[in-house]
Amino acid sequence: MKSKDKGNFGEYLATVYLKNKGYQIIERNFHSKFGEIDIIAKYRENIIFIEVRMRNKSDYYPEETIDRKKIKKIIKTAQVFLYKNGLNKAGVRFDVISIKDGNINHIENAFDIDY
Repeated sequence: MKSKDKGNFGEYLATVYLKNKGYQIIERNFHSKFGEIDIIAKYRENIIFIEVRMRNKSDYYPEETIDRKKIKKIIKTAQVFLYKNGLNKAGVRFDVISIKDGNINHIENAFDIDY
């Protein structure tokens, strides 16, 4: 399976997982000039920005591949989304969904906007 196909499959698994937990999916693969956010969802009164990472048969956890540079891109892209949609006063959370060998690990509040 190609890398892009793996990424799409991981995002699909994450979307199903989130919907089963009661999250409302707002958008997938939101792009700005700063970067991309895999999944944007609403949960209760919060807007949740979710980075999905998937690896198989690796010695490290998928979430370990998210560096400071990627976090800054996610935050800037989230700010663009909030501004474009008039949601500047919304509660915001940044999560990571890590999928390794078919196991899903949902890390809530993985980082915050002041990172």
